[in-house]
Amino acid sequence: MVTVARNPLLDGQAPHPLLIVLSGPSGVGKDSLLMRMRELGFAFHFVVTATSRPIRPGERNGFDYHFVTQAEFEAMIADDELLEWAEVYGHYKGIPKHEIREALASGRDVVLRIDVQGAATIRRLVPDAMTIFVAPGSFAELANRLRWRRSESDDEIEQRLAAAAREMQAIDAFDYVVINREDRLDEAAGQIRSIVTAQKHLVHPRRVEL
Repeated sequence: MVTVARNPLLDGQAPHPLLIVLSGPSGVGKDSLLMRMRELGFAFHFVVTATSRPIRPGERNGFDYHFVTQAEFEAMIADDELLEWAEVYGHYKGIPKHEIREALASGRDVVLRIDVQGAATIRRLVPDAMTIFVAPGSFAELANRLRWRRSESDDEIEQRLAAAAREMQAIDAFDYVVINREDRLDEAAGQIRSIVTAQKHLVHPRRVEL
């Protein structure tokens, strides 16, 4: 991690805003955790990811994702409007740059909800981003979650479970791990709040520049 001058809190100023990467295997409950953080009033700017996949029942455009066509997404790639993007399960996903810059400039922390592959890209592009790996209480819990939401076929679930097993191997590259156990969502959200608070009080804090 690149260090900067001493913490601005020492001079009575606001701490530097953080870029927080929230990642983990498919089905671990990242969306539920993010929603609970919103409900609890976490003072973060949540960047909405753009995707070319079809909208699912109950999802809202501009809230869960920015749902765009494949042609629209490819135009965003050509115009360099994405911090990171990838093709996941046959569909594009990516992070709009302008939302991050505007939020950081206003002093707000930014949370990115992305897959493990995307997190690796963010670490390379933004070394001072803070990365949190959301892990399940057990692999059996993860399998139950994927089957319970019933948004994929049995074959797709098996593919996601195989991918999740591979994604769990990436945990060593992350700064922190939060265990998101079934029926204990508030506990996981509280762990994230504690991590952010601790980061704000480092003597030499992170400072993100895009």
